[in-house]
Amino acid sequence: MGYRIAVVGATGNVGHEMLNILAERAFPIDEIVAIASRKSLGTEVSFGDKTLKTKDLDSFDFTGWDIALFAVGSEATKIYAPKAAATGCVVIDNSSLYRYDPDVPLIVPEVNAEAIVGYSKKNIIANPNCSTAQMVVALKPLHDRARIKRVVVSTYQSVSGAGKAGMDELWDQTKAVYNPTSDVPPKTFPKQIAFNVIPHIDTFMEDGTTKEEWKMVAETKKIIDTSIKVTATCVRVPVFVGHSEAINIEFEEFLDEDEARDILREAPGIMVIDKRESGGYVTPTECVGDFATFISRIRQDSTIENGLNLWCVSDNLRKGAALNAVQIAETLGQRVLKKG
Repeated sequence: MGYRIAVVGATGNVGHEMLNILAERAFPIDEIVAIASRKSLGTEVSFGDKTLKTKDLDSFDFTGWDIALFAVGSEATKIYAPKAAATGCVVIDNSSLYRYDPDVPLIVPEVNAEAIVGYSKKNIIANPNCSTAQMVVALKPLHDRARIKRVVVSTYQSVSGAGKAGMDELWDQTKAVYNPTSDVPPKTFPKQIAFNVIPHIDTFMEDGTTKEEWKMVAETKKIIDTSIKVTATCVRVPVFVGHSEAINIEFEEFLDEDEARDILREAPGIMVIDKRESGGYVTPTECVGDFATFISRIRQDSTIENGLNLWCVSDNLRKGAALNAVQIAETLGQRVLKKG
């Protein structure tokens, strides 16, 4: 016996990936529906070897559906997620709307699967920010061994984190660089993204951090441990898919780099590629389409007493969004609903 699954926002980048991953992982499904806004009504999307025509979100009745995977942004989620949840359908939300709600669990299954039981307060489960998701997968097994005091992270985030418009802007601006008669001014990003890096993701806050940087701080505390101090600098880079992070970790206890490497090799969801030679590490183009979070460049930080540095790369459309949402659905099924 399988589940009745609704994918909301099925025509977007993340929605497409949700459908792909549900099929790839053979999620136990009796019935699946693709839902989108009215302007996309009837658009065809792929699910394995099947083709689905999208239904209208505004008129869709979630009664009798088990799980709804939402990938439509905060504004639409604010309207439709509570309606779906009220029918008994469990909402797994990819937007930022519910991440900081104390009555909504924020889940990365490799890290805090046990917290999923809290979903029943609102019938909603939140998916974390893409940059947070891959980082906490790397941090949790190390925290369990040596207790993390402080994390300093710099991100190198691909344009797909800004949706199709971001990917189109990078593509169009890149072509324009080689065509002197063409000009593509920035619209999605505050400055030119082609052949450039932009230290600005989301809005600025009063203390000078951006909302993206604040998200990494708040979400890491909620998912792993409120005592961990986190400071982040989030940067948009001209890469289509795949987020990278340079992470510096300070521990309460000494953790040798070799032991850390062994711990990470055994940890769920992680692939360690760490050879001290040219090319002995993973870059974002190599992680696209993969389920794993890749860790490279593991080394001691000699400037502090108990420090490590590492490089963390993952497909942000997968682990940072769609894959994690599907993994939450799998965890919900295994631990709570138990139909599959």
